[in-house]
Amino acid sequence: MNLSEVNWDINAAGTWPTPIKIAAACIVSLLVVIADIYYVSVPQLDELEVLEKEEESLKASFERKQKKAINLPDYRDQLEQIESSLGDMLKQMPTKAEVANLLVDISQTGLASGLEFKLFQPSGEVRKEFYSELPINIQVVGKYEELGLFVSGLASLPRIVTVHNVNIAPLTEDSKTSKDNKGAMAMSAVIKTYNEGAQGGVTPVRPKRRGSR
Repeated sequence: MNLSEVNWDINAAGTWPTPIKIAAACIVSLLVVIADIYYVSVPQLDELEVLEKEEESLKASFERKQKKAINLPDYRDQLEQIESSLGDMLKQMPTKAEVANLLVDISQTGLASGLEFKLFQPSGEVRKEFYSELPINIQVVGKYEELGLFVSGLASLPRIVTVHNVNIAPLTEDSKTSKDNKGAMAMSAVIKTYNEGAQGGVTPVRPKRRGSR
């Protein structure tokens, strides 16, 4: 077969020899398949991959929500317990009217423990999210067991009282105090109580020294 004698005009394709017709048909079919893969199959495969990832994400989200739904009664019980505990704590916070009496109780607890106050200085309220801190700077002098009684007495007060920044050191010989220097120690600390009141100052209460009137 002489290819130079073939009329390559596409309109004369019907006159082409059979082998050329077969080759041309194969080429056209191959081009159609390539076009179908490039313009149809590849985008569909990309879309399928995206959908598969979305499916995995939805499955994971469903499993998380299912676990939460199963544990929902437990979560509600925990929430009720937290709300109950919070309510009990709020009841232990002094009202604004009770703060002055609480300060007296703190100072009397120290005196009853045998301590001598060198400083009792309430500071302004420190506002928190839903309550206020009422810090009191104190300096006391007493024996180690008396300091322990004082801290234990604070813990037994009906209102919430916490002790922070505790510093205990032996009493120096030249310290001026009415207590017997033998075995005496000086303690500085910040005592905090709490309330729900608005921000404002606390009126200082000066504790009486033992034996004073």
